Amino acid sequence: MKRTLWLEDGMKFVGKGFGAPADTMGEVVFQTGMTGYQEILSDPSYCDQMIVLTNPLIGNYGVNREDFETTIPMAKALIVKEVCDTPSNFRSTATLDATLTRFGIPGLSDIDTRMLTRHLRAKGVMRGVLIDGELTWDEVRVRFDEESPNDQVARVSTKRTYVSTGTGPRIALIDFGAKLGIMRELMKRDCEVVVFPHDVTAEDVLRYEPDGIMLSNGPGDPKDVPTALPLIEQLMPTTPMFGICLGHQLIALANGANTFKLPFGHRGANHPVLELETGAVTITSQNHGYAVEETSLLDTPLIVTHRAVNDGTIEGVRHLHHPTFSVQYHPEAAPGPFDANDLFDRFMQLVQENKQKVGI
Repeated sequence: MKRTLWLEDGMKFVGKGFGAPADTMGEVVFQTGMTGYQEILSDPSYCDQMIVLTNPLIGNYGVNREDFETTIPMAKALIVKEVCDTPSNFRSTATLDATLTRFGIPGLSDIDTRMLTRHLRAKGVMRGVLIDGELTWDEVRVRFDEESPNDQVARVSTKRTYVSTGTGPRIALIDFGAKLGIMRELMKRDCEVVVFPHDVTAEDVLRYEPDGIMLSNGPGDPKDVPTALPLIEQLMPTTPMFGICLGHQLIALANGANTFKLPFGHRGANHPVLELETGAVTITSQNHGYAVEETSLLDTPLIVTHRAVNDGTIEGVRHLHHPTFSVQYHPEAAPGPFDANDLFDRFMQLVQENKQKVGI
């Protein structure tokens, strides 16, 4: 099946279709990880995005039931150089093609993904239209006049509060599009995890008397989630708070800082990050298109704790007066290195110190 990708600037790529036989439109982004395509595809932060994987062969170890990061992937499309139809791995239960078909996600293969990635690096990420067959530019460009949705967080967040039992501290996880990896890391530490929808109020969270607050990752522009700011402002003074990715950006906004869109974002499993206090460099897994604007931190109570080695952007902040910190990258990895996994232990220590301070 011939399938064509048109970019918003008129560039096109013609290849072969796999997965679901569907036309779609979304933001075209690239991911540089060599493995982890199942976790990437099912990461809620990729909602409404068409993912270009730079590794040339994808699908060779199949798909299994354990490595999904959400139950229903929300990515718009998967774009690869070559897709493997005969995976070989003892954990594999399905091919990538069958998985995409199951979730109604179209795929595109047999194109020059290196050329596409270089184009996005030079021009910045942009929207694309993926269609079966081949239309003219005049026929396609009218589709770009459609408004892009900005309700991604509402679509990927849980609709109800639920509890995962544990014998340790009670952690309120605010779900802006949380990866299951965050839940797994908290449960490894015996936490009782109460998962809340993205638009929960501070009053509803406090009824559960949490020992700590976790702000999850999620898709889209952090400025499209204004309901989170009063929640953060009210919870910060008394309850230890840890933000990851979108949660990090929301903490910055709630404290008066600003965020901006990166030209092509950070998406991969090998991004070096410098911890300013210790001088240690950690290899991290990242997936974000926005970052905190450094000059906007000058009149806020936040200080920079981590910085990206590649481009110098902010990768972590800490509050000067409240037990609040956040990072732009993913310490739960999946996929990627677990070098930064100790941040969950730091959060647990902060929770325990706060409990002792208040005499619990």
